[in-house]
Amino acid sequence: MHVPAETAKAAIEAAKNMNAGCTIAVGGGSTIGLAKAIALDTGKPILAVPTTYAGSEMTPIWGITEAGVKTTGRDLKVLPRTVIYDPELLVTLPDFITGPSGMNAIAHCVEALYAENANPITSMMAEEGIRAIGRSLEEAVKQQENIAARSDTLGAWLAGASLGAVGMALHHKLCHTLGGSFNLPHAEVHTIIIPYVTAYNTLAAPDAIGRVAKALGVESSADAASALFDLNIAIGAKMTLSELGMTEEDLDKAADIATRNPYYNPQPVTRESIRRLLDDAFHGRRPTVD
Repeated sequence: MHVPAETAKAAIEAAKNMNAGCTIAVGGGSTIGLAKAIALDTGKPILAVPTTYAGSEMTPIWGITEAGVKTTGRDLKVLPRTVIYDPELLVTLPDFITGPSGMNAIAHCVEALYAENANPITSMMAEEGIRAIGRSLEEAVKQQENIAARSDTLGAWLAGASLGAVGMALHHKLCHTLGGSFNLPHAEVHTIIIPYVTAYNTLAAPDAIGRVAKALGVESSADAASALFDLNIAIGAKMTLSELGMTEEDLDKAADIATRNPYYNPQPVTRESIRRLLDDAFHGRRPTVD
């Protein structure tokens, strides 16, 4: 997970030693992320065959973790040249991966809607991505071989494409912190955090969060965070950071790291507010808009 620097270095050396013409990445976000590390160094093209809903195959975003810190960047060299989607490749994806992977994609869409440089095209894609995944994710979790549900949840490509075209905000900053500095699993962290960040940003970005609510079939922006929280329950996802192995003593350190160099966010970021958000996520409290 999180493309450790030593793994990236070994992969780059292997690609150079065999004089590889390209990288074929078959798998989820970690697999495609490793291919991106090779492309970033060598410029070799990537053919991606995604088997989860990470959406990494549609973004020029790379990430490498070294000394407990995850560094991310953007470079068109790492954007795969060819992507092959096939819902039949997903029917053996187990429920405990399907659910968080789909929520990870929804989180990308939510973040794209209130990004600093959001635009009508990416917002339309992001809203439709939430709608497609949201209506079928529970079915895909409970009926693994349901091709129609698997096809719908491949709306994750919209998530990757929309996020790849705009900037990231608080949600990704928190997830990069929790994943890179505490080695927590990527998709599960996104799953747990997105309802809380949605609640945090609701009053500052009512139009964007209103589109999230509309895509999820609830009445108003104030209901969006709860709808995401309830979808997590419906898919049987882990609901607390404590379940992922984080300790309460880690929350202060996480708040410090996440607010040291904050990303843009519609609602101003303070150390106190982020510490409170992390505490809610640690205990799994229902998110509230205030």
